[in-house]
Amino acid sequence: MSFDATSDPFAEPVAFGQRMQLLRTRRGMTREVLAGLLGKSPSWVKQIENGRLKTPKLDMILAIAEALRVRNLADLTGQPQPVELFVGPGHARLPAVATAINALPLTADREAPPIEHLKARLARSWAARHQAPNHRDVIGALLPDLIRDAQLAVHQADTSAERRAAQALLSEAYSLAQFFVAYQPDASLLWRVAERGMVAAQESEDPHAIGVAAWLLAQAHRDSGPGHFDAADAVNLDVLGYLTPLLPDASDDVLAITGALQFEAGYTAARRGDTGSAWGYWDTARAMAARLPDGYYHPVTSFGQAIMGAHAVTVAVELHAGGESVRQVTRAEADVIPSRPRRSRHRIEQARAYHLDGQPDVALATLEQAHEAAPETIRWNGFARRIVLEEAESKTPSRRQRASELAMKIGMLAA
Repeated sequence: MSFDATSDPFAEPVAFGQRMQLLRTRRGMTREVLAGLLGKSPSWVKQIENGRLKTPKLDMILAIAEALRVRNLADLTGQPQPVELFVGPGHARLPAVATAINALPLTADREAPPIEHLKARLARSWAARHQAPNHRDVIGALLPDLIRDAQLAVHQADTSAERRAAQALLSEAYSLAQFFVAYQPDASLLWRVAERGMVAAQESEDPHAIGVAAWLLAQAHRDSGPGHFDAADAVNLDVLGYLTPLLPDASDDVLAITGALQFEAGYTAARRGDTGSAWGYWDTARAMAARLPDGYYHPVTSFGQAIMGAHAVTVAVELHAGGESVRQVTRAEADVIPSRPRRSRHRIEQARAYHLDGQPDVALATLEQAHEAAPETIRWNGFARRIVLEEAESKTPSRRQRASELAMKIGMLAA
């Protein structure tokens, strides 16, 4: 997931190379790292930045935008008519969700619902998210009341045990909210959700709640760019250190969130380009998944045996290994993933693999499958938007038309 908002740091017209250098240094990324992500030499990056080489073609501009996690392509090109890459348009339900998150009800004229009632509502909300193609709309409708009721339950708890139980549910409500807020144009709101979820989880003293909150907080750090990778690792590894001694007697949910955190550490390693660590963490996560019952599927992270093939595709794609990415695609079945948004996300990762491997037509066909599984997943996914935007400029008429039609479906172009 990508959470960092990109403001316009350019008050005056600036050349492409200068913009690229400013965005790179703001991310804390060296020329060597950027060059590695682009498959170029550090000298090439330097010559682009100092203007000795002309502005690259669209496919390379998009690759640079992805590597630098630039949300608005205009920040890199300086051109009008901005194209949002790593953030989608604000959802119609975002204002109501934001109001509920920002409110801190210290007084209330009604009684909080019972803990068991809240727990059942949250379970139904997660199930609805996994089953609905328009999952953002569905959970966006449920979240305001869930958040307010969970906050009330914390404030009105009579005993310390009741308060801890309510805090665990409040943390879970914030976790659901983070899935809704991610990739939307309100980075400060997302960080507020992630941090409040972690605080509530710690107050609950519930290992599973702490693990889930850490899983989401680590993603927020990692998706803010290379300068935040160390923070992502710190969250991941600290909580893994806390959970590991509990594993011999742990529930399936605690085993699963531990496995999910292990994979997330591998995901960050892949973003760094650390092949050995990335696959090492994936192997550790796979061993954890093997300890779970057949058919188990974690309600928040989607972790389980069925997801490990999809995770392998992600590792290979983040390592920019086109051939290996496609090999992993052939081993990973999408249909075994029960969650519609997670299945759509896997299709997008498959499309990235095919695109890396120079198979743009297969990539577009796979993105169409992603749209069929869950339109609201692809609509807010920057990687999908990048592929569609690039192929909409293709010299092959049929491919250009196919990409343009998909761009209209996901809201990138006006119908």
